[in-house]
Amino acid sequence: LSSHLCHVTGHLDDCTCDVETIDAFNNYKLFPRLNELLENDYFRYYKVNLKKPCPFWNDNSHCGIRDCAVKPCPSDEVPDGIRSGSYKYSEEANSLAEECEEAKRLGAVDGSLSEETQQAVLQWTRHDDSSDSFCEADDIYSPDAEYVDLLLNPERYTGYKGPDAWKIWNSIYEENCFKPHNVKRPLTSGRVPIPFSGVCVEKRAFYRLISGLHASINIHLSARYLLQDTWSEKKWGPNVTEFQQRFDEVLTRGEGPRRLKNLYFLYLIELRALSKVLPFFDRPGFQLYTGNRSQDVEVKNLLLEILRLAKSFPLHFDENSLFAGNKKEAAKLKEEFRLHFKNISKIMDCVGCFKCRLWGKLQTQGLGTALKILFSENLIEKIPESGPSYRFQLTRQEIVALFNAFGRISTSVRELENFRNILRNMR
Repeated sequence: LSSHLCHVTGHLDDCTCDVETIDAFNNYKLFPRLNELLENDYFRYYKVNLKKPCPFWNDNSHCGIRDCAVKPCPSDEVPDGIRSGSYKYSEEANSLAEECEEAKRLGAVDGSLSEETQQAVLQWTRHDDSSDSFCEADDIYSPDAEYVDLLLNPERYTGYKGPDAWKIWNSIYEENCFKPHNVKRPLTSGRVPIPFSGVCVEKRAFYRLISGLHASINIHLSARYLLQDTWSEKKWGPNVTEFQQRFDEVLTRGEGPRRLKNLYFLYLIELRALSKVLPFFDRPGFQLYTGNRSQDVEVKNLLLEILRLAKSFPLHFDENSLFAGNKKEAAKLKEEFRLHFKNISKIMDCVGCFKCRLWGKLQTQGLGTALKILFSENLIEKIPESGPSYRFQLTRQEIVALFNAFGRISTSVRELENFRNILRNMR
C-alpha cells in the first residue's frame, strides 16, 4: 500500500505536487503548531444547533439517538427491553439493541461548559461581525444553538455506521456534486468513472473536495477506533483492518488511492486559503478576543506564524486555474458553490449520531469558509490597514470552523503516515 500512497503526481489531478513534500511540511512543521493553536479557548468552543430536524426525509435518527443531543442519556431513559437485552427478543434484535446502546453512548455530545466559559461566551458574541457565508450561519441565533467544547468531544469512532451513514453520504454526492448524469453513484457502484467528461474543472474540484472530506473522516474513525471497552478502561487507537477496507488498492478495486489523492487535494485547497487570508488577520486592530489580553496576543502571534508558514509552502495549488474565466462566470460559479454548501450543511442535520453531526457541520462550514476566502482574493487584498474591512468579513464561527476543519485534515495526513508505518512493519 505504501508505494501507492507515495506519489500523488500528475496534476493531483489538477495541480503539481507530491505527497512527500506535503507530508514533511505538514507532519513536522504545521501539524504541531496547529494542534497547539486549537487547544486555546478561542478555538475550542464552537456554537452549533444539534436539534434541527432533518429537512430531507423523515428521520428516525438511528433508534432515537436524538435524545442524546448534548448530555449522555441517563440509563433509566433507555427502554427496559433494550437495557436488559431481554431474552424475549430474537438474536438479531438483541444485537441491534446493543449496537444502538453503543452508538448512543459513543455518539453523545458532552455539553458541559464551565461557568467562566459561559461568561466569556457572552462577551464573544458582542465582539462578532457578520457577513455573507457559504453555510447556514443564521442558525447560531436559534435558541437551540449551544456552545460545545470540541476538546471534550473528539472526532472518533462512534458506532454510527451501516445504512444510515451510507444514506447521508449518498445524498451528499447525489445532490451536490455537479455530476454528469451518466456517472454512477459513487457509493453504490464502488467505482467512479474519472475523468468526468464534460465537467468543467471547478465542478470536478467540488466533487474531489467532498470525496477528500469523506476520506479524511474515515481516516479519523480508523485511527481513533474503540479497540477495547471494559468497565475499567476504554482504549482508542488505530484499527488497521478498518483502514485497509476503506483505502487498500486491492480491497477497494483501485478506489482507495484515488480517495487519498482527493484528501491531499483538499489539504492543498484549504492550505491555500490560509495563505491567502493572512492580510485579514494581520491587521493591528484584529484580535482573537477572549478577554484574557496577554493570552489573546500570544494566540494571535501563533495564528500569524501558522499563516506565514502556510504562505511559505513551496508547491501551492494555483487556484487561478479554478476561478479564472470571466467575472460573470466566476460570480455565477461562486453562487453555485455557496448553494451547494448550504445544502450539504442541511444534510448534516440528518446525521443520527450527534458527535458525527457536530464534526460534519464544523468541517462543512470550514471548507465553505476556505472557498469563500479563495473566491474573495481581490477583496482581501484591498483590506485597509486599520478600521473595519467592510467588504470581506469572517465571523468568529467561520474562523473557528476554518482552523478546526483544517486541523482535522492536517491530522489525517499525520495519521496516514502512522498507518503506512504500521503496514510496512506488518510485511
